[in-house]
Amino acid sequence: MKFCTNCVIPETAESHQFNKQGTCSVCTEIKKKKLNINWVERKSMFAKLIQNYIGINKYDCIVPFSGGKDSVYALWFLVTQIKMNPLVVRFDHSFLREKVKKNTEKVIKKLGVDFVDFKPDFKIVKKLMIESLIRRGDFCWHCHVGIAAYPIKLAIQEKIPLILYGEPSAEYSSFYSYDDFEELDVEKFNKTINLGINAEDMLGMINERDQNQKFKIEDLDPYIFPNRDELIKNNIKACYLGNYFPWDVKKQVEIIKNELGWEGDEVEGIPPEYDYEKIECYLQGVRDYIRYIKRGFGRTSHLVSIDIRNNRLTREQGIELVKTYDGKRPSSLDGFLKILNISENEFYDIVFNHIVHPHKPKNIESLKSNKNNRTPKDIINFEKLIN
Repeated sequence: MKFCTNCVIPETAESHQFNKQGTCSVCTEIKKKKLNINWVERKSMFAKLIQNYIGINKYDCIVPFSGGKDSVYALWFLVTQIKMNPLVVRFDHSFLREKVKKNTEKVIKKLGVDFVDFKPDFKIVKKLMIESLIRRGDFCWHCHVGIAAYPIKLAIQEKIPLILYGEPSAEYSSFYSYDDFEELDVEKFNKTINLGINAEDMLGMINERDQNQKFKIEDLDPYIFPNRDELIKNNIKACYLGNYFPWDVKKQVEIIKNELGWEGDEVEGIPPEYDYEKIECYLQGVRDYIRYIKRGFGRTSHLVSIDIRNNRLTREQGIELVKTYDGKRPSSLDGFLKILNISENEFYDIVFNHIVHPHKPKNIESLKSNKNNRTPKDIINFEKLIN
């Protein structure tokens, strides 16, 4: 399997391409971001953009919010630096960790913003999880789709046409470049978010799998993304701050820790120095583990590659961290299996159906025995909750 000669990401990473020098397309894009983009001009473009929205309605924009580092920074930036009045909207995917809940309370209170927190029916969530795991090797369909669809549906309902996200996907993948001024629209939703399955398709799938309980399309309403005509009619514009201001995760984490008292947390399979990464979900360790089985790299590979691109880590140092942390069986897998009512062998059988060529994973017994030696206390509490 081929790896980037600059960072540590392999060819199995979705959307990545390699040039003749063996450098991946994300490394190339980050270099362009640093050298070729006029950020003063981009800042001016953003100022012109928001002129069309500030002061027109009660809220200037919607900020989709998880309580993680990127959405917290985006909210802090818009409220304190741009002086906007946003409505903060969270789609609660049902597995929020205690630290992120506490962070959210702290941030919302300190910034003095209105907050809408929506949590979907967990009976349906579980059915969506097993269906998307079987169909796509990714149990997070409900999370991907809900986080994308719900804030835009609320934007239409409340007549708040501007939605502002934080980091652009060009920072981590190659579906879009920094030249694209990426927006969340029907094209992006179908291309990068819904795993090729819309809500209507999913309804048919879950009803076919369970003949005893039939759901209606209204039950999946939070997951229905508005069509192109609806978006145009309501003048919806959903864009990313990182296309107008240079995105730098480590600097931004420092800001939100200092300014808002935001706290990091320990996450399975991640070095402790990255305590800011993906702290939102009890099942993040399982999600990263599935990617490791399918594609041959985990969350640590992703994180050290960011630091390598920003000259904060050498490739050799990154490789050592990857060897230590990637690919460990997470303790949260036990709770995950209980939620979906499947055995560990059934889990591996499902995920092995989604291996991305040319990666060749270890055998199941080897994967089982390669366990994570550190289990965050929060994960232990989560397992107790579902017993």
